[in-house]
Amino acid sequence: MKIKLLILFIACSLSALAQQEPQYTNYMYNMSMVNPAYMINEPSLIEVGALYRTQWVGVDGAPKTANVFANIPLSEKIELGVNYLNDNIGGNVNMSENVFNIDAAYKINLKRDLNLSFGLKMGFDHLNFSAIGSNVSGDPSFGNTDKTVINIGAGAFLFHKDYYVGVSSPNLIPGDLEFNDQVFYNNSIHVFLIGGYIFELDDMFKLKPSTVIKYTGGAPLSVDVSANVMYDNKFELGVSYRYQDAISGLAVFNVTPDLRIGYAHDFNTSQLKSFNNGSHEFVLLYRFDVLGLSKTYSSPRFY
Repeated sequence: MKIKLLILFIACSLSALAQQEPQYTNYMYNMSMVNPAYMINEPSLIEVGALYRTQWVGVDGAPKTANVFANIPLSEKIELGVNYLNDNIGGNVNMSENVFNIDAAYKINLKRDLNLSFGLKMGFDHLNFSAIGSNVSGDPSFGNTDKTVINIGAGAFLFHKDYYVGVSSPNLIPGDLEFNDQVFYNNSIHVFLIGGYIFELDDMFKLKPSTVIKYTGGAPLSVDVSANVMYDNKFELGVSYRYQDAISGLAVFNVTPDLRIGYAHDFNTSQLKSFNNGSHEFVLLYRFDVLGLSKTYSSPRFY
């Protein structure tokens, strides 16, 4: 009976946690996951990347998220984005999510250095709830179930070399995963508002304050505020605050002109801080200069 109560508690926790899209501290390095209208806007460059996050270190069954992605310009006005994401939470009682999306963005030039792009996201989301282990798998109350749902999202992205603003909803079709009349996953519609501004302090330093605001029906408003400093277009240091959740520090280094690696650490400020050692996040970015034109970009865009 105690085991059943423990499993039920974990399952209810999974249901509550799964209502939110995976949380990133390094979201600014893959903004297409949040907004399908995002563009790197450098027609000769293809950017690929990977991100891995292990959350609430020290908590058994805490979320782990892996993401691989690519931004592929097709022309001056059209850009494709490809994203694959795997998200896992739980131990013997496990919720896993595999998401694959393709984004298409189209750019309109409003005036010099100011552009507006519109994006559409299409793909699928495969959800799986499983109960494994000698104390769980034989219990008829906790079996395995899965479901595949279609993802359709949309967004708009206004950007200038010195600033950007975007609004989006990466999934416009809600979906539930149920077992024995218990909803383990509720994929509610999310709305994101992102923005940032780049201040050129001098020839060597740039400062970028930025924010992401996430609204989900039935969940508290999530607000991230960040400030990053770039030195000589070679490395970045930053700090971020997630309202009532965490303070984060991050660093990104340009190992070569085309290769960047980054790390972020979250320190919980909520009641969870007594039960974990924070969260770790790693990001790897590489740009392929297909046409050999990268030298024309003397001052790379800071977002």
